[in-house]
Amino acid sequence: MRLLTAATCLLLAAAAGAGASHWLAQPARAPDGPAPTRAAVALEGAAELALPRAARAALPARMEGSPVPSLAPMLESVTPAVVNVFARQTVRQRNPLQELFGMPGMPQQQVQQSLGSGVIVDAERGLVLTNNHVIENADGVSVTLADGRTLEAELVGADPDTDVAVIRIPAENLTALNLADSADLRVGDFVVAVGNPFGLGQTVTSGIVSAVGRSGLQGLGYQNFIQTDASINPGNSGGALVNLRGELVGINTASFNPRGSAAGNIGLGFAIPANLAREVMRQLMAYGEVRRGSLGLDGEDITPFLARQVGLAENQRGALVARVYRGSPAEAAGVRPGDVIVAANGQRIDSAQALRNLEGLLPVDQQVSLDLLRGDQRLTLRAVLKAQAKEIDGGQIDPRLQGATLTELPERFRQQGLFGVVASKVAPGSRAAASGLRAGDRIGQINRRNVADLPSFRSALASPPRELVLSVARGGRFGYLVME
Repeated sequence: MRLLTAATCLLLAAAAGAGASHWLAQPARAPDGPAPTRAAVALEGAAELALPRAARAALPARMEGSPVPSLAPMLESVTPAVVNVFARQTVRQRNPLQELFGMPGMPQQQVQQSLGSGVIVDAERGLVLTNNHVIENADGVSVTLADGRTLEAELVGADPDTDVAVIRIPAENLTALNLADSADLRVGDFVVAVGNPFGLGQTVTSGIVSAVGRSGLQGLGYQNFIQTDASINPGNSGGALVNLRGELVGINTASFNPRGSAAGNIGLGFAIPANLAREVMRQLMAYGEVRRGSLGLDGEDITPFLARQVGLAENQRGALVARVYRGSPAEAAGVRPGDVIVAANGQRIDSAQALRNLEGLLPVDQQVSLDLLRGDQRLTLRAVLKAQAKEIDGGQIDPRLQGATLTELPERFRQQGLFGVVASKVAPGSRAAASGLRAGDRIGQINRRNVADLPSFRSALASPPRELVLSVARGGRFGYLVME
């Protein structure tokens, strides 16, 4: 530890000495970026004056007979595997001048480009891991390698709910990173982030693991993040988080700043663990999608009111089981309504969302150990997850929904407090279309009864009601549809 601390101080001193005159003579900046502030230049100048001339000229390769520690040898094998990802999307825009003067004209097309990063994980097959949000809705994706080559990429598959995507590039003379067992990561381990922040080009930052198993971040889907204080900025998304052995431990995904990304990095970065990325990639390669398991139950948060109703302490944490579906893994395991699930696979469960998050991160046929409270008893039950349906044919549930395909609401929207199911497709001329249902409508209630997801939607129509009224959100508007 002392050796690493001394090395860090030495490297910082080297950076200050080598960079001071460079700042003054030629300010370091992106080709079109802002020049450094006066305060930054003054600070660097002060560092130059404080260092002896010999220290500014060069640092010795050895100190007292021992080599100076450096990350450079490790990074020489890592950086060729980290790539820049450019996603292109063509958007149609109307010309406001033509509309102002009532002139006819065709909508103009404009190509928008987003920047991100990626990691080569299979050199033979040319497989690259990146974030879904980097390539989402792209018409084309290109990859620039560390050696300057630019290659067109094809999409293998993507999973929006974990924000993982796999793309493929021509497999010629590529370098790949080995994936580490991210379960071995501990708080305090040193890590290095490599990516393309702000489009500047390949950049390396370092830090430590600040936390593991982080969840509860709004709008980021299923979550089991590695938190790090290594700087992760816009453009780093999809890049590599590596350990000191140069192994991939995570895919950089997000950073947090209450003032927005333009305010800079404040040491709160998040990465998808390598183990989760590996499993998502395996399923995308095998099935073209991710097949998630489900317990088959509805959970609720324990409010003080609910705690009093069921005889729990007001500070009790967990997920209160509100409903167990017939034929579900939860029913087979012996879970009952009124049970409180306090842990799953040894991981503490503080809320219904925490339980749902854990379910979404586990594959089909995975065994789950549930610790729960039932009155004064503390029980441990074991369930084997079954596949959860991603979409259902509305006409098979109720004839009045004929022509509608219903899908689960993406998890990132559930993190924002939304619930229900989405009418992803509505066939023209169908019975559902005739009643006014449109593709993209979010259905939150059936006959004024909340529906959280597809199982609860199906359960609400287990006994077909005489009248079927849907509460629908469309864009920013809400209304009711009477299905005929």
